[in-house]
Amino acid sequence: MRGDLFLLDGLISLLWLSLLRSAHSQHIAEEPCSLQILIPGLKGDVGDRGEKGAPGRPGRAGPPGETGNPGVKGQKGLMGRHGKIGPIGSKGEKGDMGDGGPQGPNGEPGLPCECAPLRKMIGEMDILVSHLTNELKFIKNAVTGVKETENKIYMLVKEEKRYTEAEAYCQGRGGHLSMPKDEASNGVIASYISQAGLSRVFIGINDLDREGHFAYVDRSPMTTFNKWRGGEPNNAYDEEDCAEMVATGGWNDVACHITMYFVCEFDKDSA
Repeated sequence: MRGDLFLLDGLISLLWLSLLRSAHSQHIAEEPCSLQILIPGLKGDVGDRGEKGAPGRPGRAGPPGETGNPGVKGQKGLMGRHGKIGPIGSKGEKGDMGDGGPQGPNGEPGLPCECAPLRKMIGEMDILVSHLTNELKFIKNAVTGVKETENKIYMLVKEEKRYTEAEAYCQGRGGHLSMPKDEASNGVIASYISQAGLSRVFIGINDLDREGHFAYVDRSPMTTFNKWRGGEPNNAYDEEDCAEMVATGGWNDVACHITMYFVCEFDKDSA
């Protein structure tokens, strides 16, 4: 009997202790907990797209690209100015002799005579005719017009000659190739060329005595006046030792062996 009471008393104690623990646990649950344990939640919805950021720094230069296709050929340009007359070409080979023609009929027998005096007379007449022909050409040029300044007379000769032949022609008539020694005389000659419809003529300037040192044909030096065009004299082909004047009044050095018209000048006191 006493054993049963002891067992009952133990059960009551255990029940009471269990109630106390339960109450104590509930009391503790109601108090705020100072220790927080973070547990990841569910994945949220996708947010809105943000604004475009600032451009980044330029990257490294890439490798060179492949060669492109050739472009379209451009249009042909305008024709350039005519260059100077080139040097005279070498003389060609002599051609083959042609076939002989048929023999002509015999002429009438001539009269016997003393032919030597007659041949001499004919020769003298040929010389005289040649001289008169040259003088006639000179007079014809003079009649067609001359230009004058206070001290000079200028005559344009429309016969194409080499430089030395042109100077000899002028000297044979008491003058020289024209020697423009100041702006006034240069202008007179230039207007003469232009009015005649020509583009250029020989004038009395050369460096035949000393390469690169041009002088007038009367041996006077060029010290105070010249009208060389841009880039002239240039001694092209290493053979331009004589001078020409163009219609605008400018000078060029040219080869002496080419032929062209020329202007002679004469002093008024000796004309």
